Amino acid sequence: MGREERKCIAVNMEEKHSRKAFAEKRAGRLILLALLILGIQAAAKSCSAVSVSTGEATMGEAMLKSIWDGARTLLYSQFMPGIAFMEEGGHGTWWLLREQIACLFPFYGYVTGQPSGEQGESAEDIRTILLAEAEEETWQVEEALPEDIPPEGDAGPAQGGSTAGPDSAAQPGEEDLADLLRAENQAAMEQRPGVFLPHEKQVNLDLEPLSDYETLIQQFYTVDANTVAGSDQLDVHKLMGQDMTISKDAEGPQILIYHTHAHEEFADSTPGDMSETIMGVGERLTTILTEEYGYQVLHHLGQYDTESRDDSYAVALGDLEALLQQYPSIQVVIDLHRDAMPEGTRLVMDLDGRPTARFMFFNGLSRTKKTGNISYLYNENLDSNLAFSFQMQKTAMEYYPNLTRRIYLRGYRYNMHLRPKSLLIELGAQNNTLEEVMNACDPLAHILDLVLSGSGQSGNAPAE
Repeated sequence: MGREERKCIAVNMEEKHSRKAFAEKRAGRLILLALLILGIQAAAKSCSAVSVSTGEATMGEAMLKSIWDGARTLLYSQFMPGIAFMEEGGHGTWWLLREQIACLFPFYGYVTGQPSGEQGESAEDIRTILLAEAEEETWQVEEALPEDIPPEGDAGPAQGGSTAGPDSAAQPGEEDLADLLRAENQAAMEQRPGVFLPHEKQVNLDLEPLSDYETLIQQFYTVDANTVAGSDQLDVHKLMGQDMTISKDAEGPQILIYHTHAHEEFADSTPGDMSETIMGVGERLTTILTEEYGYQVLHHLGQYDTESRDDSYAVALGDLEALLQQYPSIQVVIDLHRDAMPEGTRLVMDLDGRPTARFMFFNGLSRTKKTGNISYLYNENLDSNLAFSFQMQKTAMEYYPNLTRRIYLRGYRYNMHLRPKSLLIELGAQNNTLEEVMNACDPLAHILDLVLSGSGQSGNAPAE
C-alpha cells in the first residue's frame, strides 16, 4: 500500500472519529438540555402547587417561567432553527411538527403533555372550586317528566316555600294557603293512606345496547357542561363488574347517612324545624333500612350549612373521617340532599296511589373542562362510586320505572372518596311536599337493599 493511500485512510478515519465525537457531544448536550427542561418544569409545578391557595404568581414562579421559556428557545434555536421560526411566525403546520418533537425528545413530550398545576389549579383557585362544589343542585337543568307521567298540578307561589326567589313576593292569602298545606300534609302523614308494597321486577333491562358509549350516556346520564366523562370510566362492563353487596351480619353499623346541607327544606316545611328538612327525611330512611331490611344504620346529625354552605363539604370532611375511623364497619356512605328546580318543574309521580317524589343519583368526577383533573380533590374510589350509582339506577329502572332521573355527573368530588360505596342522592326538590319525599324513602330503601344484597342484579349481561 502506497504512502498516499495510507494517508487517505488516516484522514478518513480521523474524519469519522471527529464526526462521532461531534455526534456524541451533541447527543450529550441534548440529554443535558432535556433533563434541565424537565427539572425546571417540575420545579415550576411545585411552586404552582404551593401558591395555588392564594391564586397569585410568586417571583420564583416568574423566574422559573422565564428560565423555562429561555431553555425552550435555546432548544429550538440550537438544534431546530427552522421550527423556532415557524412557531414564532404562527404557521399553521407548527402543531404537526410539535408531535414529532415529542417523539424526538420524550422527556419534553412527557412534561409538556401533562396538565400542570398552573394550567389547572391556578386557573380556578381552591376557593372558587369549593364554592362551585357547594352548589351541587341541578336547578339549571330543567328536566321534563316522562311522557307517561303527567305533571301533578302547576307549582304556584304557595309551593315555593322558604326558597322562593325575590320576584315571588307574598300575595294576600298565601300564608293561609301555606298553613292549609302544612295541616293537610300533617293529616296525610298521620293517616298514612296506602301501605307501600315493594315491587317485583317490572322490566328486564337489556344491557347489550349500553355497550355503545353514546347509548349509555343518552339513557343513563346527564353530564354537566363544566365536565367531561370518558368511555374509559363509563363502560357498562366495568360498571356492572364490581360487586356492591355487603353483609348484614357484621358487627357495628354498615351504612352511614348524613347531610352536607342539612337545612334544605320543602314546600310545606316549618321554618326552623329540622325534622321537616332533608335531615328528617334521612331519619325516615334510617328507620326503614333498620326495621324493614335489617341493616345497622348510623344517621349522623351534623349540620354544616348553618351559617353558609360555601365550605360545607370541606367543613364536613373532618367529622366524616373521624366517624369512619370510629366505625370501620361502615361500608356504605350516603349523603342525602334535596335538589333545587325551576318552580314550574315538579319532581313527583303517582306510585301505587301514593304521591312520591322522584330522585336522582349524583357523581363528582374530580375533573373540569377548564382545569382538567383536580389533583387536590383526587378520588381513588371514583370507579366504584360510578359503579354503585349505575347499579342503583339500573335496579330502579327495572323495579320502579320513571321514579329516578338520569344520573348527574359534575366536576368536583363531594366527599365521595371516603368509601367505594358512596352515594350522593338528590331526593325531590324545594317544591315537593313532605309527604312526597317521605313516601320516596320506601322505594329508595328497597332499591338499596336489592343492590346491597345482590338480589336485584339478575339479568342478562352485555357480551364483551
